[in-house]
Amino acid sequence: MAQMGRPRAFDRQQAIEQAMHLFWEQGYETTSLSQLKAQIGGGISAPSFYAAFGSKEALFKEAVQCYLESYARVTDGLWDDEIAPRDAVELTLRRSTKMQCESGHPKGCMVALGTMSAPKNEHAHVTKPLAVSRARTHAGFVRCVERGIAMGELSEGTDAQAMGTAFSSFLLGVSISARDGVKISVFNASITELMKLWDAACNGSQALM
Repeated sequence: MAQMGRPRAFDRQQAIEQAMHLFWEQGYETTSLSQLKAQIGGGISAPSFYAAFGSKEALFKEAVQCYLESYARVTDGLWDDEIAPRDAVELTLRRSTKMQCESGHPKGCMVALGTMSAPKNEHAHVTKPLAVSRARTHAGFVRCVERGIAMGELSEGTDAQAMGTAFSSFLLGVSISARDGVKISVFNASITELMKLWDAACNGSQALM
């Protein structure tokens, strides 16, 4: 009778999540294979690592997908037409900021930080899903502004691209500031101020001083 192969000494999904946290904290380029092996399963051997994941690049892709299917869902409200456009923008800003400041995982956003240490274009094929996610979030903010204009809430002269960029850029900045120790209360106060851009563009309103 053929002898059964030795079962893996680690949970694969848990290993992907552990790798995700390491990539999230350090970025793709800076994270070494030895660090990944040490993080996963109490120090997985090189042969076992390659048997389980194929390569660092392949593991990164799985880690990114894990992030996009979990933590990154805080921006889903931008695409929900059941939510009023202004509410969708504010809800997304507050949900994302809260997530980026929570304990239990690295501060900031993996979509924003996962490629910061990588040389320009060198790993573009690996990190493309993160770039696509950033572009989608930006497009979601722009879409909400466009919905506001179409519904007559915002004046026709509102620059949807400019306002959408202001919102998406704020979240990118939160990723750095959260790691610098800025508190959630400060971010929430900032979001209240940022939403005044929307209120100032409302039909019949006067620009806030």
